[in-house]
Amino acid sequence: MSVSRYDDRRIITNDMPEYTNSAIFKSRGLIQARQYLTPELSYPSPEDLADIQQHTRTWTVGTKYFNLAHEFYGDPQYWWVIAWFNLQPLESNFRAGDVVIIPTPLESVLSGLGLM
Repeated sequence: MSVSRYDDRRIITNDMPEYTNSAIFKSRGLIQARQYLTPELSYPSPEDLADIQQHTRTWTVGTKYFNLAHEFYGDPQYWWVIAWFNLQPLESNFRAGDVVIIPTPLESVLSGLGLM
């Protein structure tokens, strides 16, 4: 199973002056940038949560989302599922001693997001 967080995401052309007038754009001969729109993911409904098991880990110095994703899902690319489920987009949002929740099985979580 390979479901990417970029699947079914709309790509737009960004030609805002803040970008197009930048020195980096000009040095590369660019006049616009193509980028993915930010997805609007909703938190699982109570019905979806009934199908999801929640494992916990205590956050320590050196804990990384991709390592947890590898441990629980067998694939580090699903780090974003753990970040999203915990409503913590960045690892730096956690402090040592915080509890991180890892939702499983991955298929149920992705299904709850409408990605499967």
